[in-house]
Amino acid sequence: MSTNRRNQRIGLGMFCFYLLLYSGFVLLMAFDAKRLQGLGPAGVNMAVWSGFGLIVLALVLALIYGWVCGSDGPAESAVDSDEDRS
Repeated sequence: MSTNRRNQRIGLGMFCFYLLLYSGFVLLMAFDAKRLQGLGPAGVNMAVWSGFGLIVLALVLALIYGWVCGSDGPAESAVDSDEDRS
C-alpha cells in the first residue's frame, strides 16, 4: 500500500471518529439539552466544556495525524542528501 493511500485511510478513520463524537454532541444538544445545562468545573455550563473538549480533541487528532503520517518523508530525504555529499 502506498504511503499516500495509507495516509488517506488514517485521515478518513480519524475524521469518522470525530464526526461520530460531534454528531453525538449535536444530537444531545438537540434532544436532551437539560443534561448539558448542569454546571461543571469552575461553575461553567457543561455544554461549554463539551464544546471546548471537541475543539481540543480536533487539535490533538491533527497533531497525531501529523506525527503518524509525517514520519515517512523527512527520514528518506535526509538519507538522499547525505549520499549527494560523498
